[in-house]
Amino acid sequence: MEYEAKAWQEAEGPCLRGFDEAEALSSVNGALALRPQIEAIIDKIWEEGFDGIYFIGIGGTYASSLQVEVYMRGRSALPVYVENAAEFLTTGNRRFTERSVVIYSSVSGNTKEMVQMVDKARAIGARVFAFIDTPGSTLTRPEKQDYLVLYPKNEQLKFYMVANYLMYKNGEFPDYDRYNREMEAHLARALADVEIAADAWAYRCAERKASEVRARPDLPHYFIGSGNQYGAAYSYAMCYWEEQMWIRTKSISCQEFFHGMQEIIVSDTPVTLFIGEDEQRPLAERVARFLPKVCANYTVIDTREFPLAGISEEFRGSISHLVMHAVNNRMDAYMERFLRHPLSIRRYYRQFEY
Repeated sequence: MEYEAKAWQEAEGPCLRGFDEAEALSSVNGALALRPQIEAIIDKIWEEGFDGIYFIGIGGTYASSLQVEVYMRGRSALPVYVENAAEFLTTGNRRFTERSVVIYSSVSGNTKEMVQMVDKARAIGARVFAFIDTPGSTLTRPEKQDYLVLYPKNEQLKFYMVANYLMYKNGEFPDYDRYNREMEAHLARALADVEIAADAWAYRCAERKASEVRARPDLPHYFIGSGNQYGAAYSYAMCYWEEQMWIRTKSISCQEFFHGMQEIIVSDTPVTLFIGEDEQRPLAERVARFLPKVCANYTVIDTREFPLAGISEEFRGSISHLVMHAVNNRMDAYMERFLRHPLSIRRYYRQFEY
């Protein structure tokens, strides 16, 4: 029987599968255009005062919260914390008061733990600043937050826009205006160019990784990163390879790699190392020096290899997680193709009560 399977019958070789350049540019530029709205919200929060800023998430949004917290930790004296929503519900935090501020993001706007977290924070009297992707969802109801920004995707970018303005307000980001001029003029194009440049490599890498998965479905794939790349590695392993592709993974920080994980690396262990350009880059470079000594199946993705036209050297580290995300977008497109597994389907997640 002859039939067409258009989703999979594509030309051999890299083809920028699933990449819509116009949409990619519009999406990032649209997020950057939120800056006046974000600044106005932060101005109100600043005027009212606060005893702590809490980035709270679950799953991928928790990973984004880790990224923004580590970004601010070495740059700002502001009381900024990160919480996992499920832990916050069970353990709480004695530092969290009616003068605290919650900042969070939700794609669906109805994730169970996030709804419960918001209700708890509101009951305490804290202010809530929400980024929601989905209009009309539970978390967009007026009683669920004090401040709401509705815009899809670009979660990490939106969080960093908040962080940058907070640091500017606190006298810790003197180059804020120059930084934003560069991002608003060049970031969208730079990230699109990363996807285009990474496409051929991603095709070859995905073909190899898919073959490994088919040959050894029981073997975990290891993802390693530090700084804002730890959140990237954590999220990519869990939300993409595990949740979307059903591949066993483990993620670990570069700083912890040498305290256990290094002992289980052998010649054929599949390892992917993310190297960014923030202050924790030396931790990743140490792992990169070690891997070739014991492993013949490692992959290193280094954001420094991409030119990022128009972005100053000193600002590259603040967006290296976005560069990594652009590279991984290409990997996802070809992993889906070679695995013959649509990334939109789930076995268990949201399929029944648990």
